[in-house]
Amino acid sequence: MLGDQSVSGKHCIDAVEGKLFGLGSEDYVVGSHEFYSSYAQSRKVVPCLDLGHYHPTESVADKISALLQFHPRLLLHTSRPIRWDSDHVVILDDPVKALFTEIVRGGVLNRVFVALDFFDASINRIAAYVVGARATRQAILLGLLDPSKRLKAADTGGRGHERLALMEQAKAMPWGAVWDELCVRAGTRPAETWLADVAKYESNVLSKRS
Repeated sequence: MLGDQSVSGKHCIDAVEGKLFGLGSEDYVVGSHEFYSSYAQSRKVVPCLDLGHYHPTESVADKISALLQFHPRLLLHTSRPIRWDSDHVVILDDPVKALFTEIVRGGVLNRVFVALDFFDASINRIAAYVVGARATRQAILLGLLDPSKRLKAADTGGRGHERLALMEQAKAMPWGAVWDELCVRAGTRPAETWLADVAKYESNVLSKRS
């Protein structure tokens, strides 16, 4: 039961996830974003935002600063919506980048839980997981590399032109080199070299399954 105090909040965190739409077996979806946002606040549970559960033109990133005014924590399901179906392999697209840039700029990384919510049976599952996990981590890295302090200083000082120039310059920064260096320091494969491990696993393990 949601909010059941018999379950330790240290190991199990209750969350509720809203959804804008309903298709097929989900043609009646009582859990709208507005309902669950209020429900979570009243029951002291965590609201969950799934990137694929909103209108395709709606920005989930814009909801972060609004919700964290009233909720101590948030849960995110990074996913990739396609025609209202949300659970596709996460990629480093604009919505994912905007989401984590907003989180870092707000200084709320310690208040946000991040989960991957995707599946695609048409491709290798190991590769799908790695692509999604790396895309999410890369989005966090981009947020951390964002010149947030300089942007805020320029904005506070009324130098809108400087803020715009810094934002544009950040788009051209060689963040890929930073990512590869992080992979090397962590003892994992950089760039696309991890695909060799996936191919080996597919040949030695997956090919033997009936």
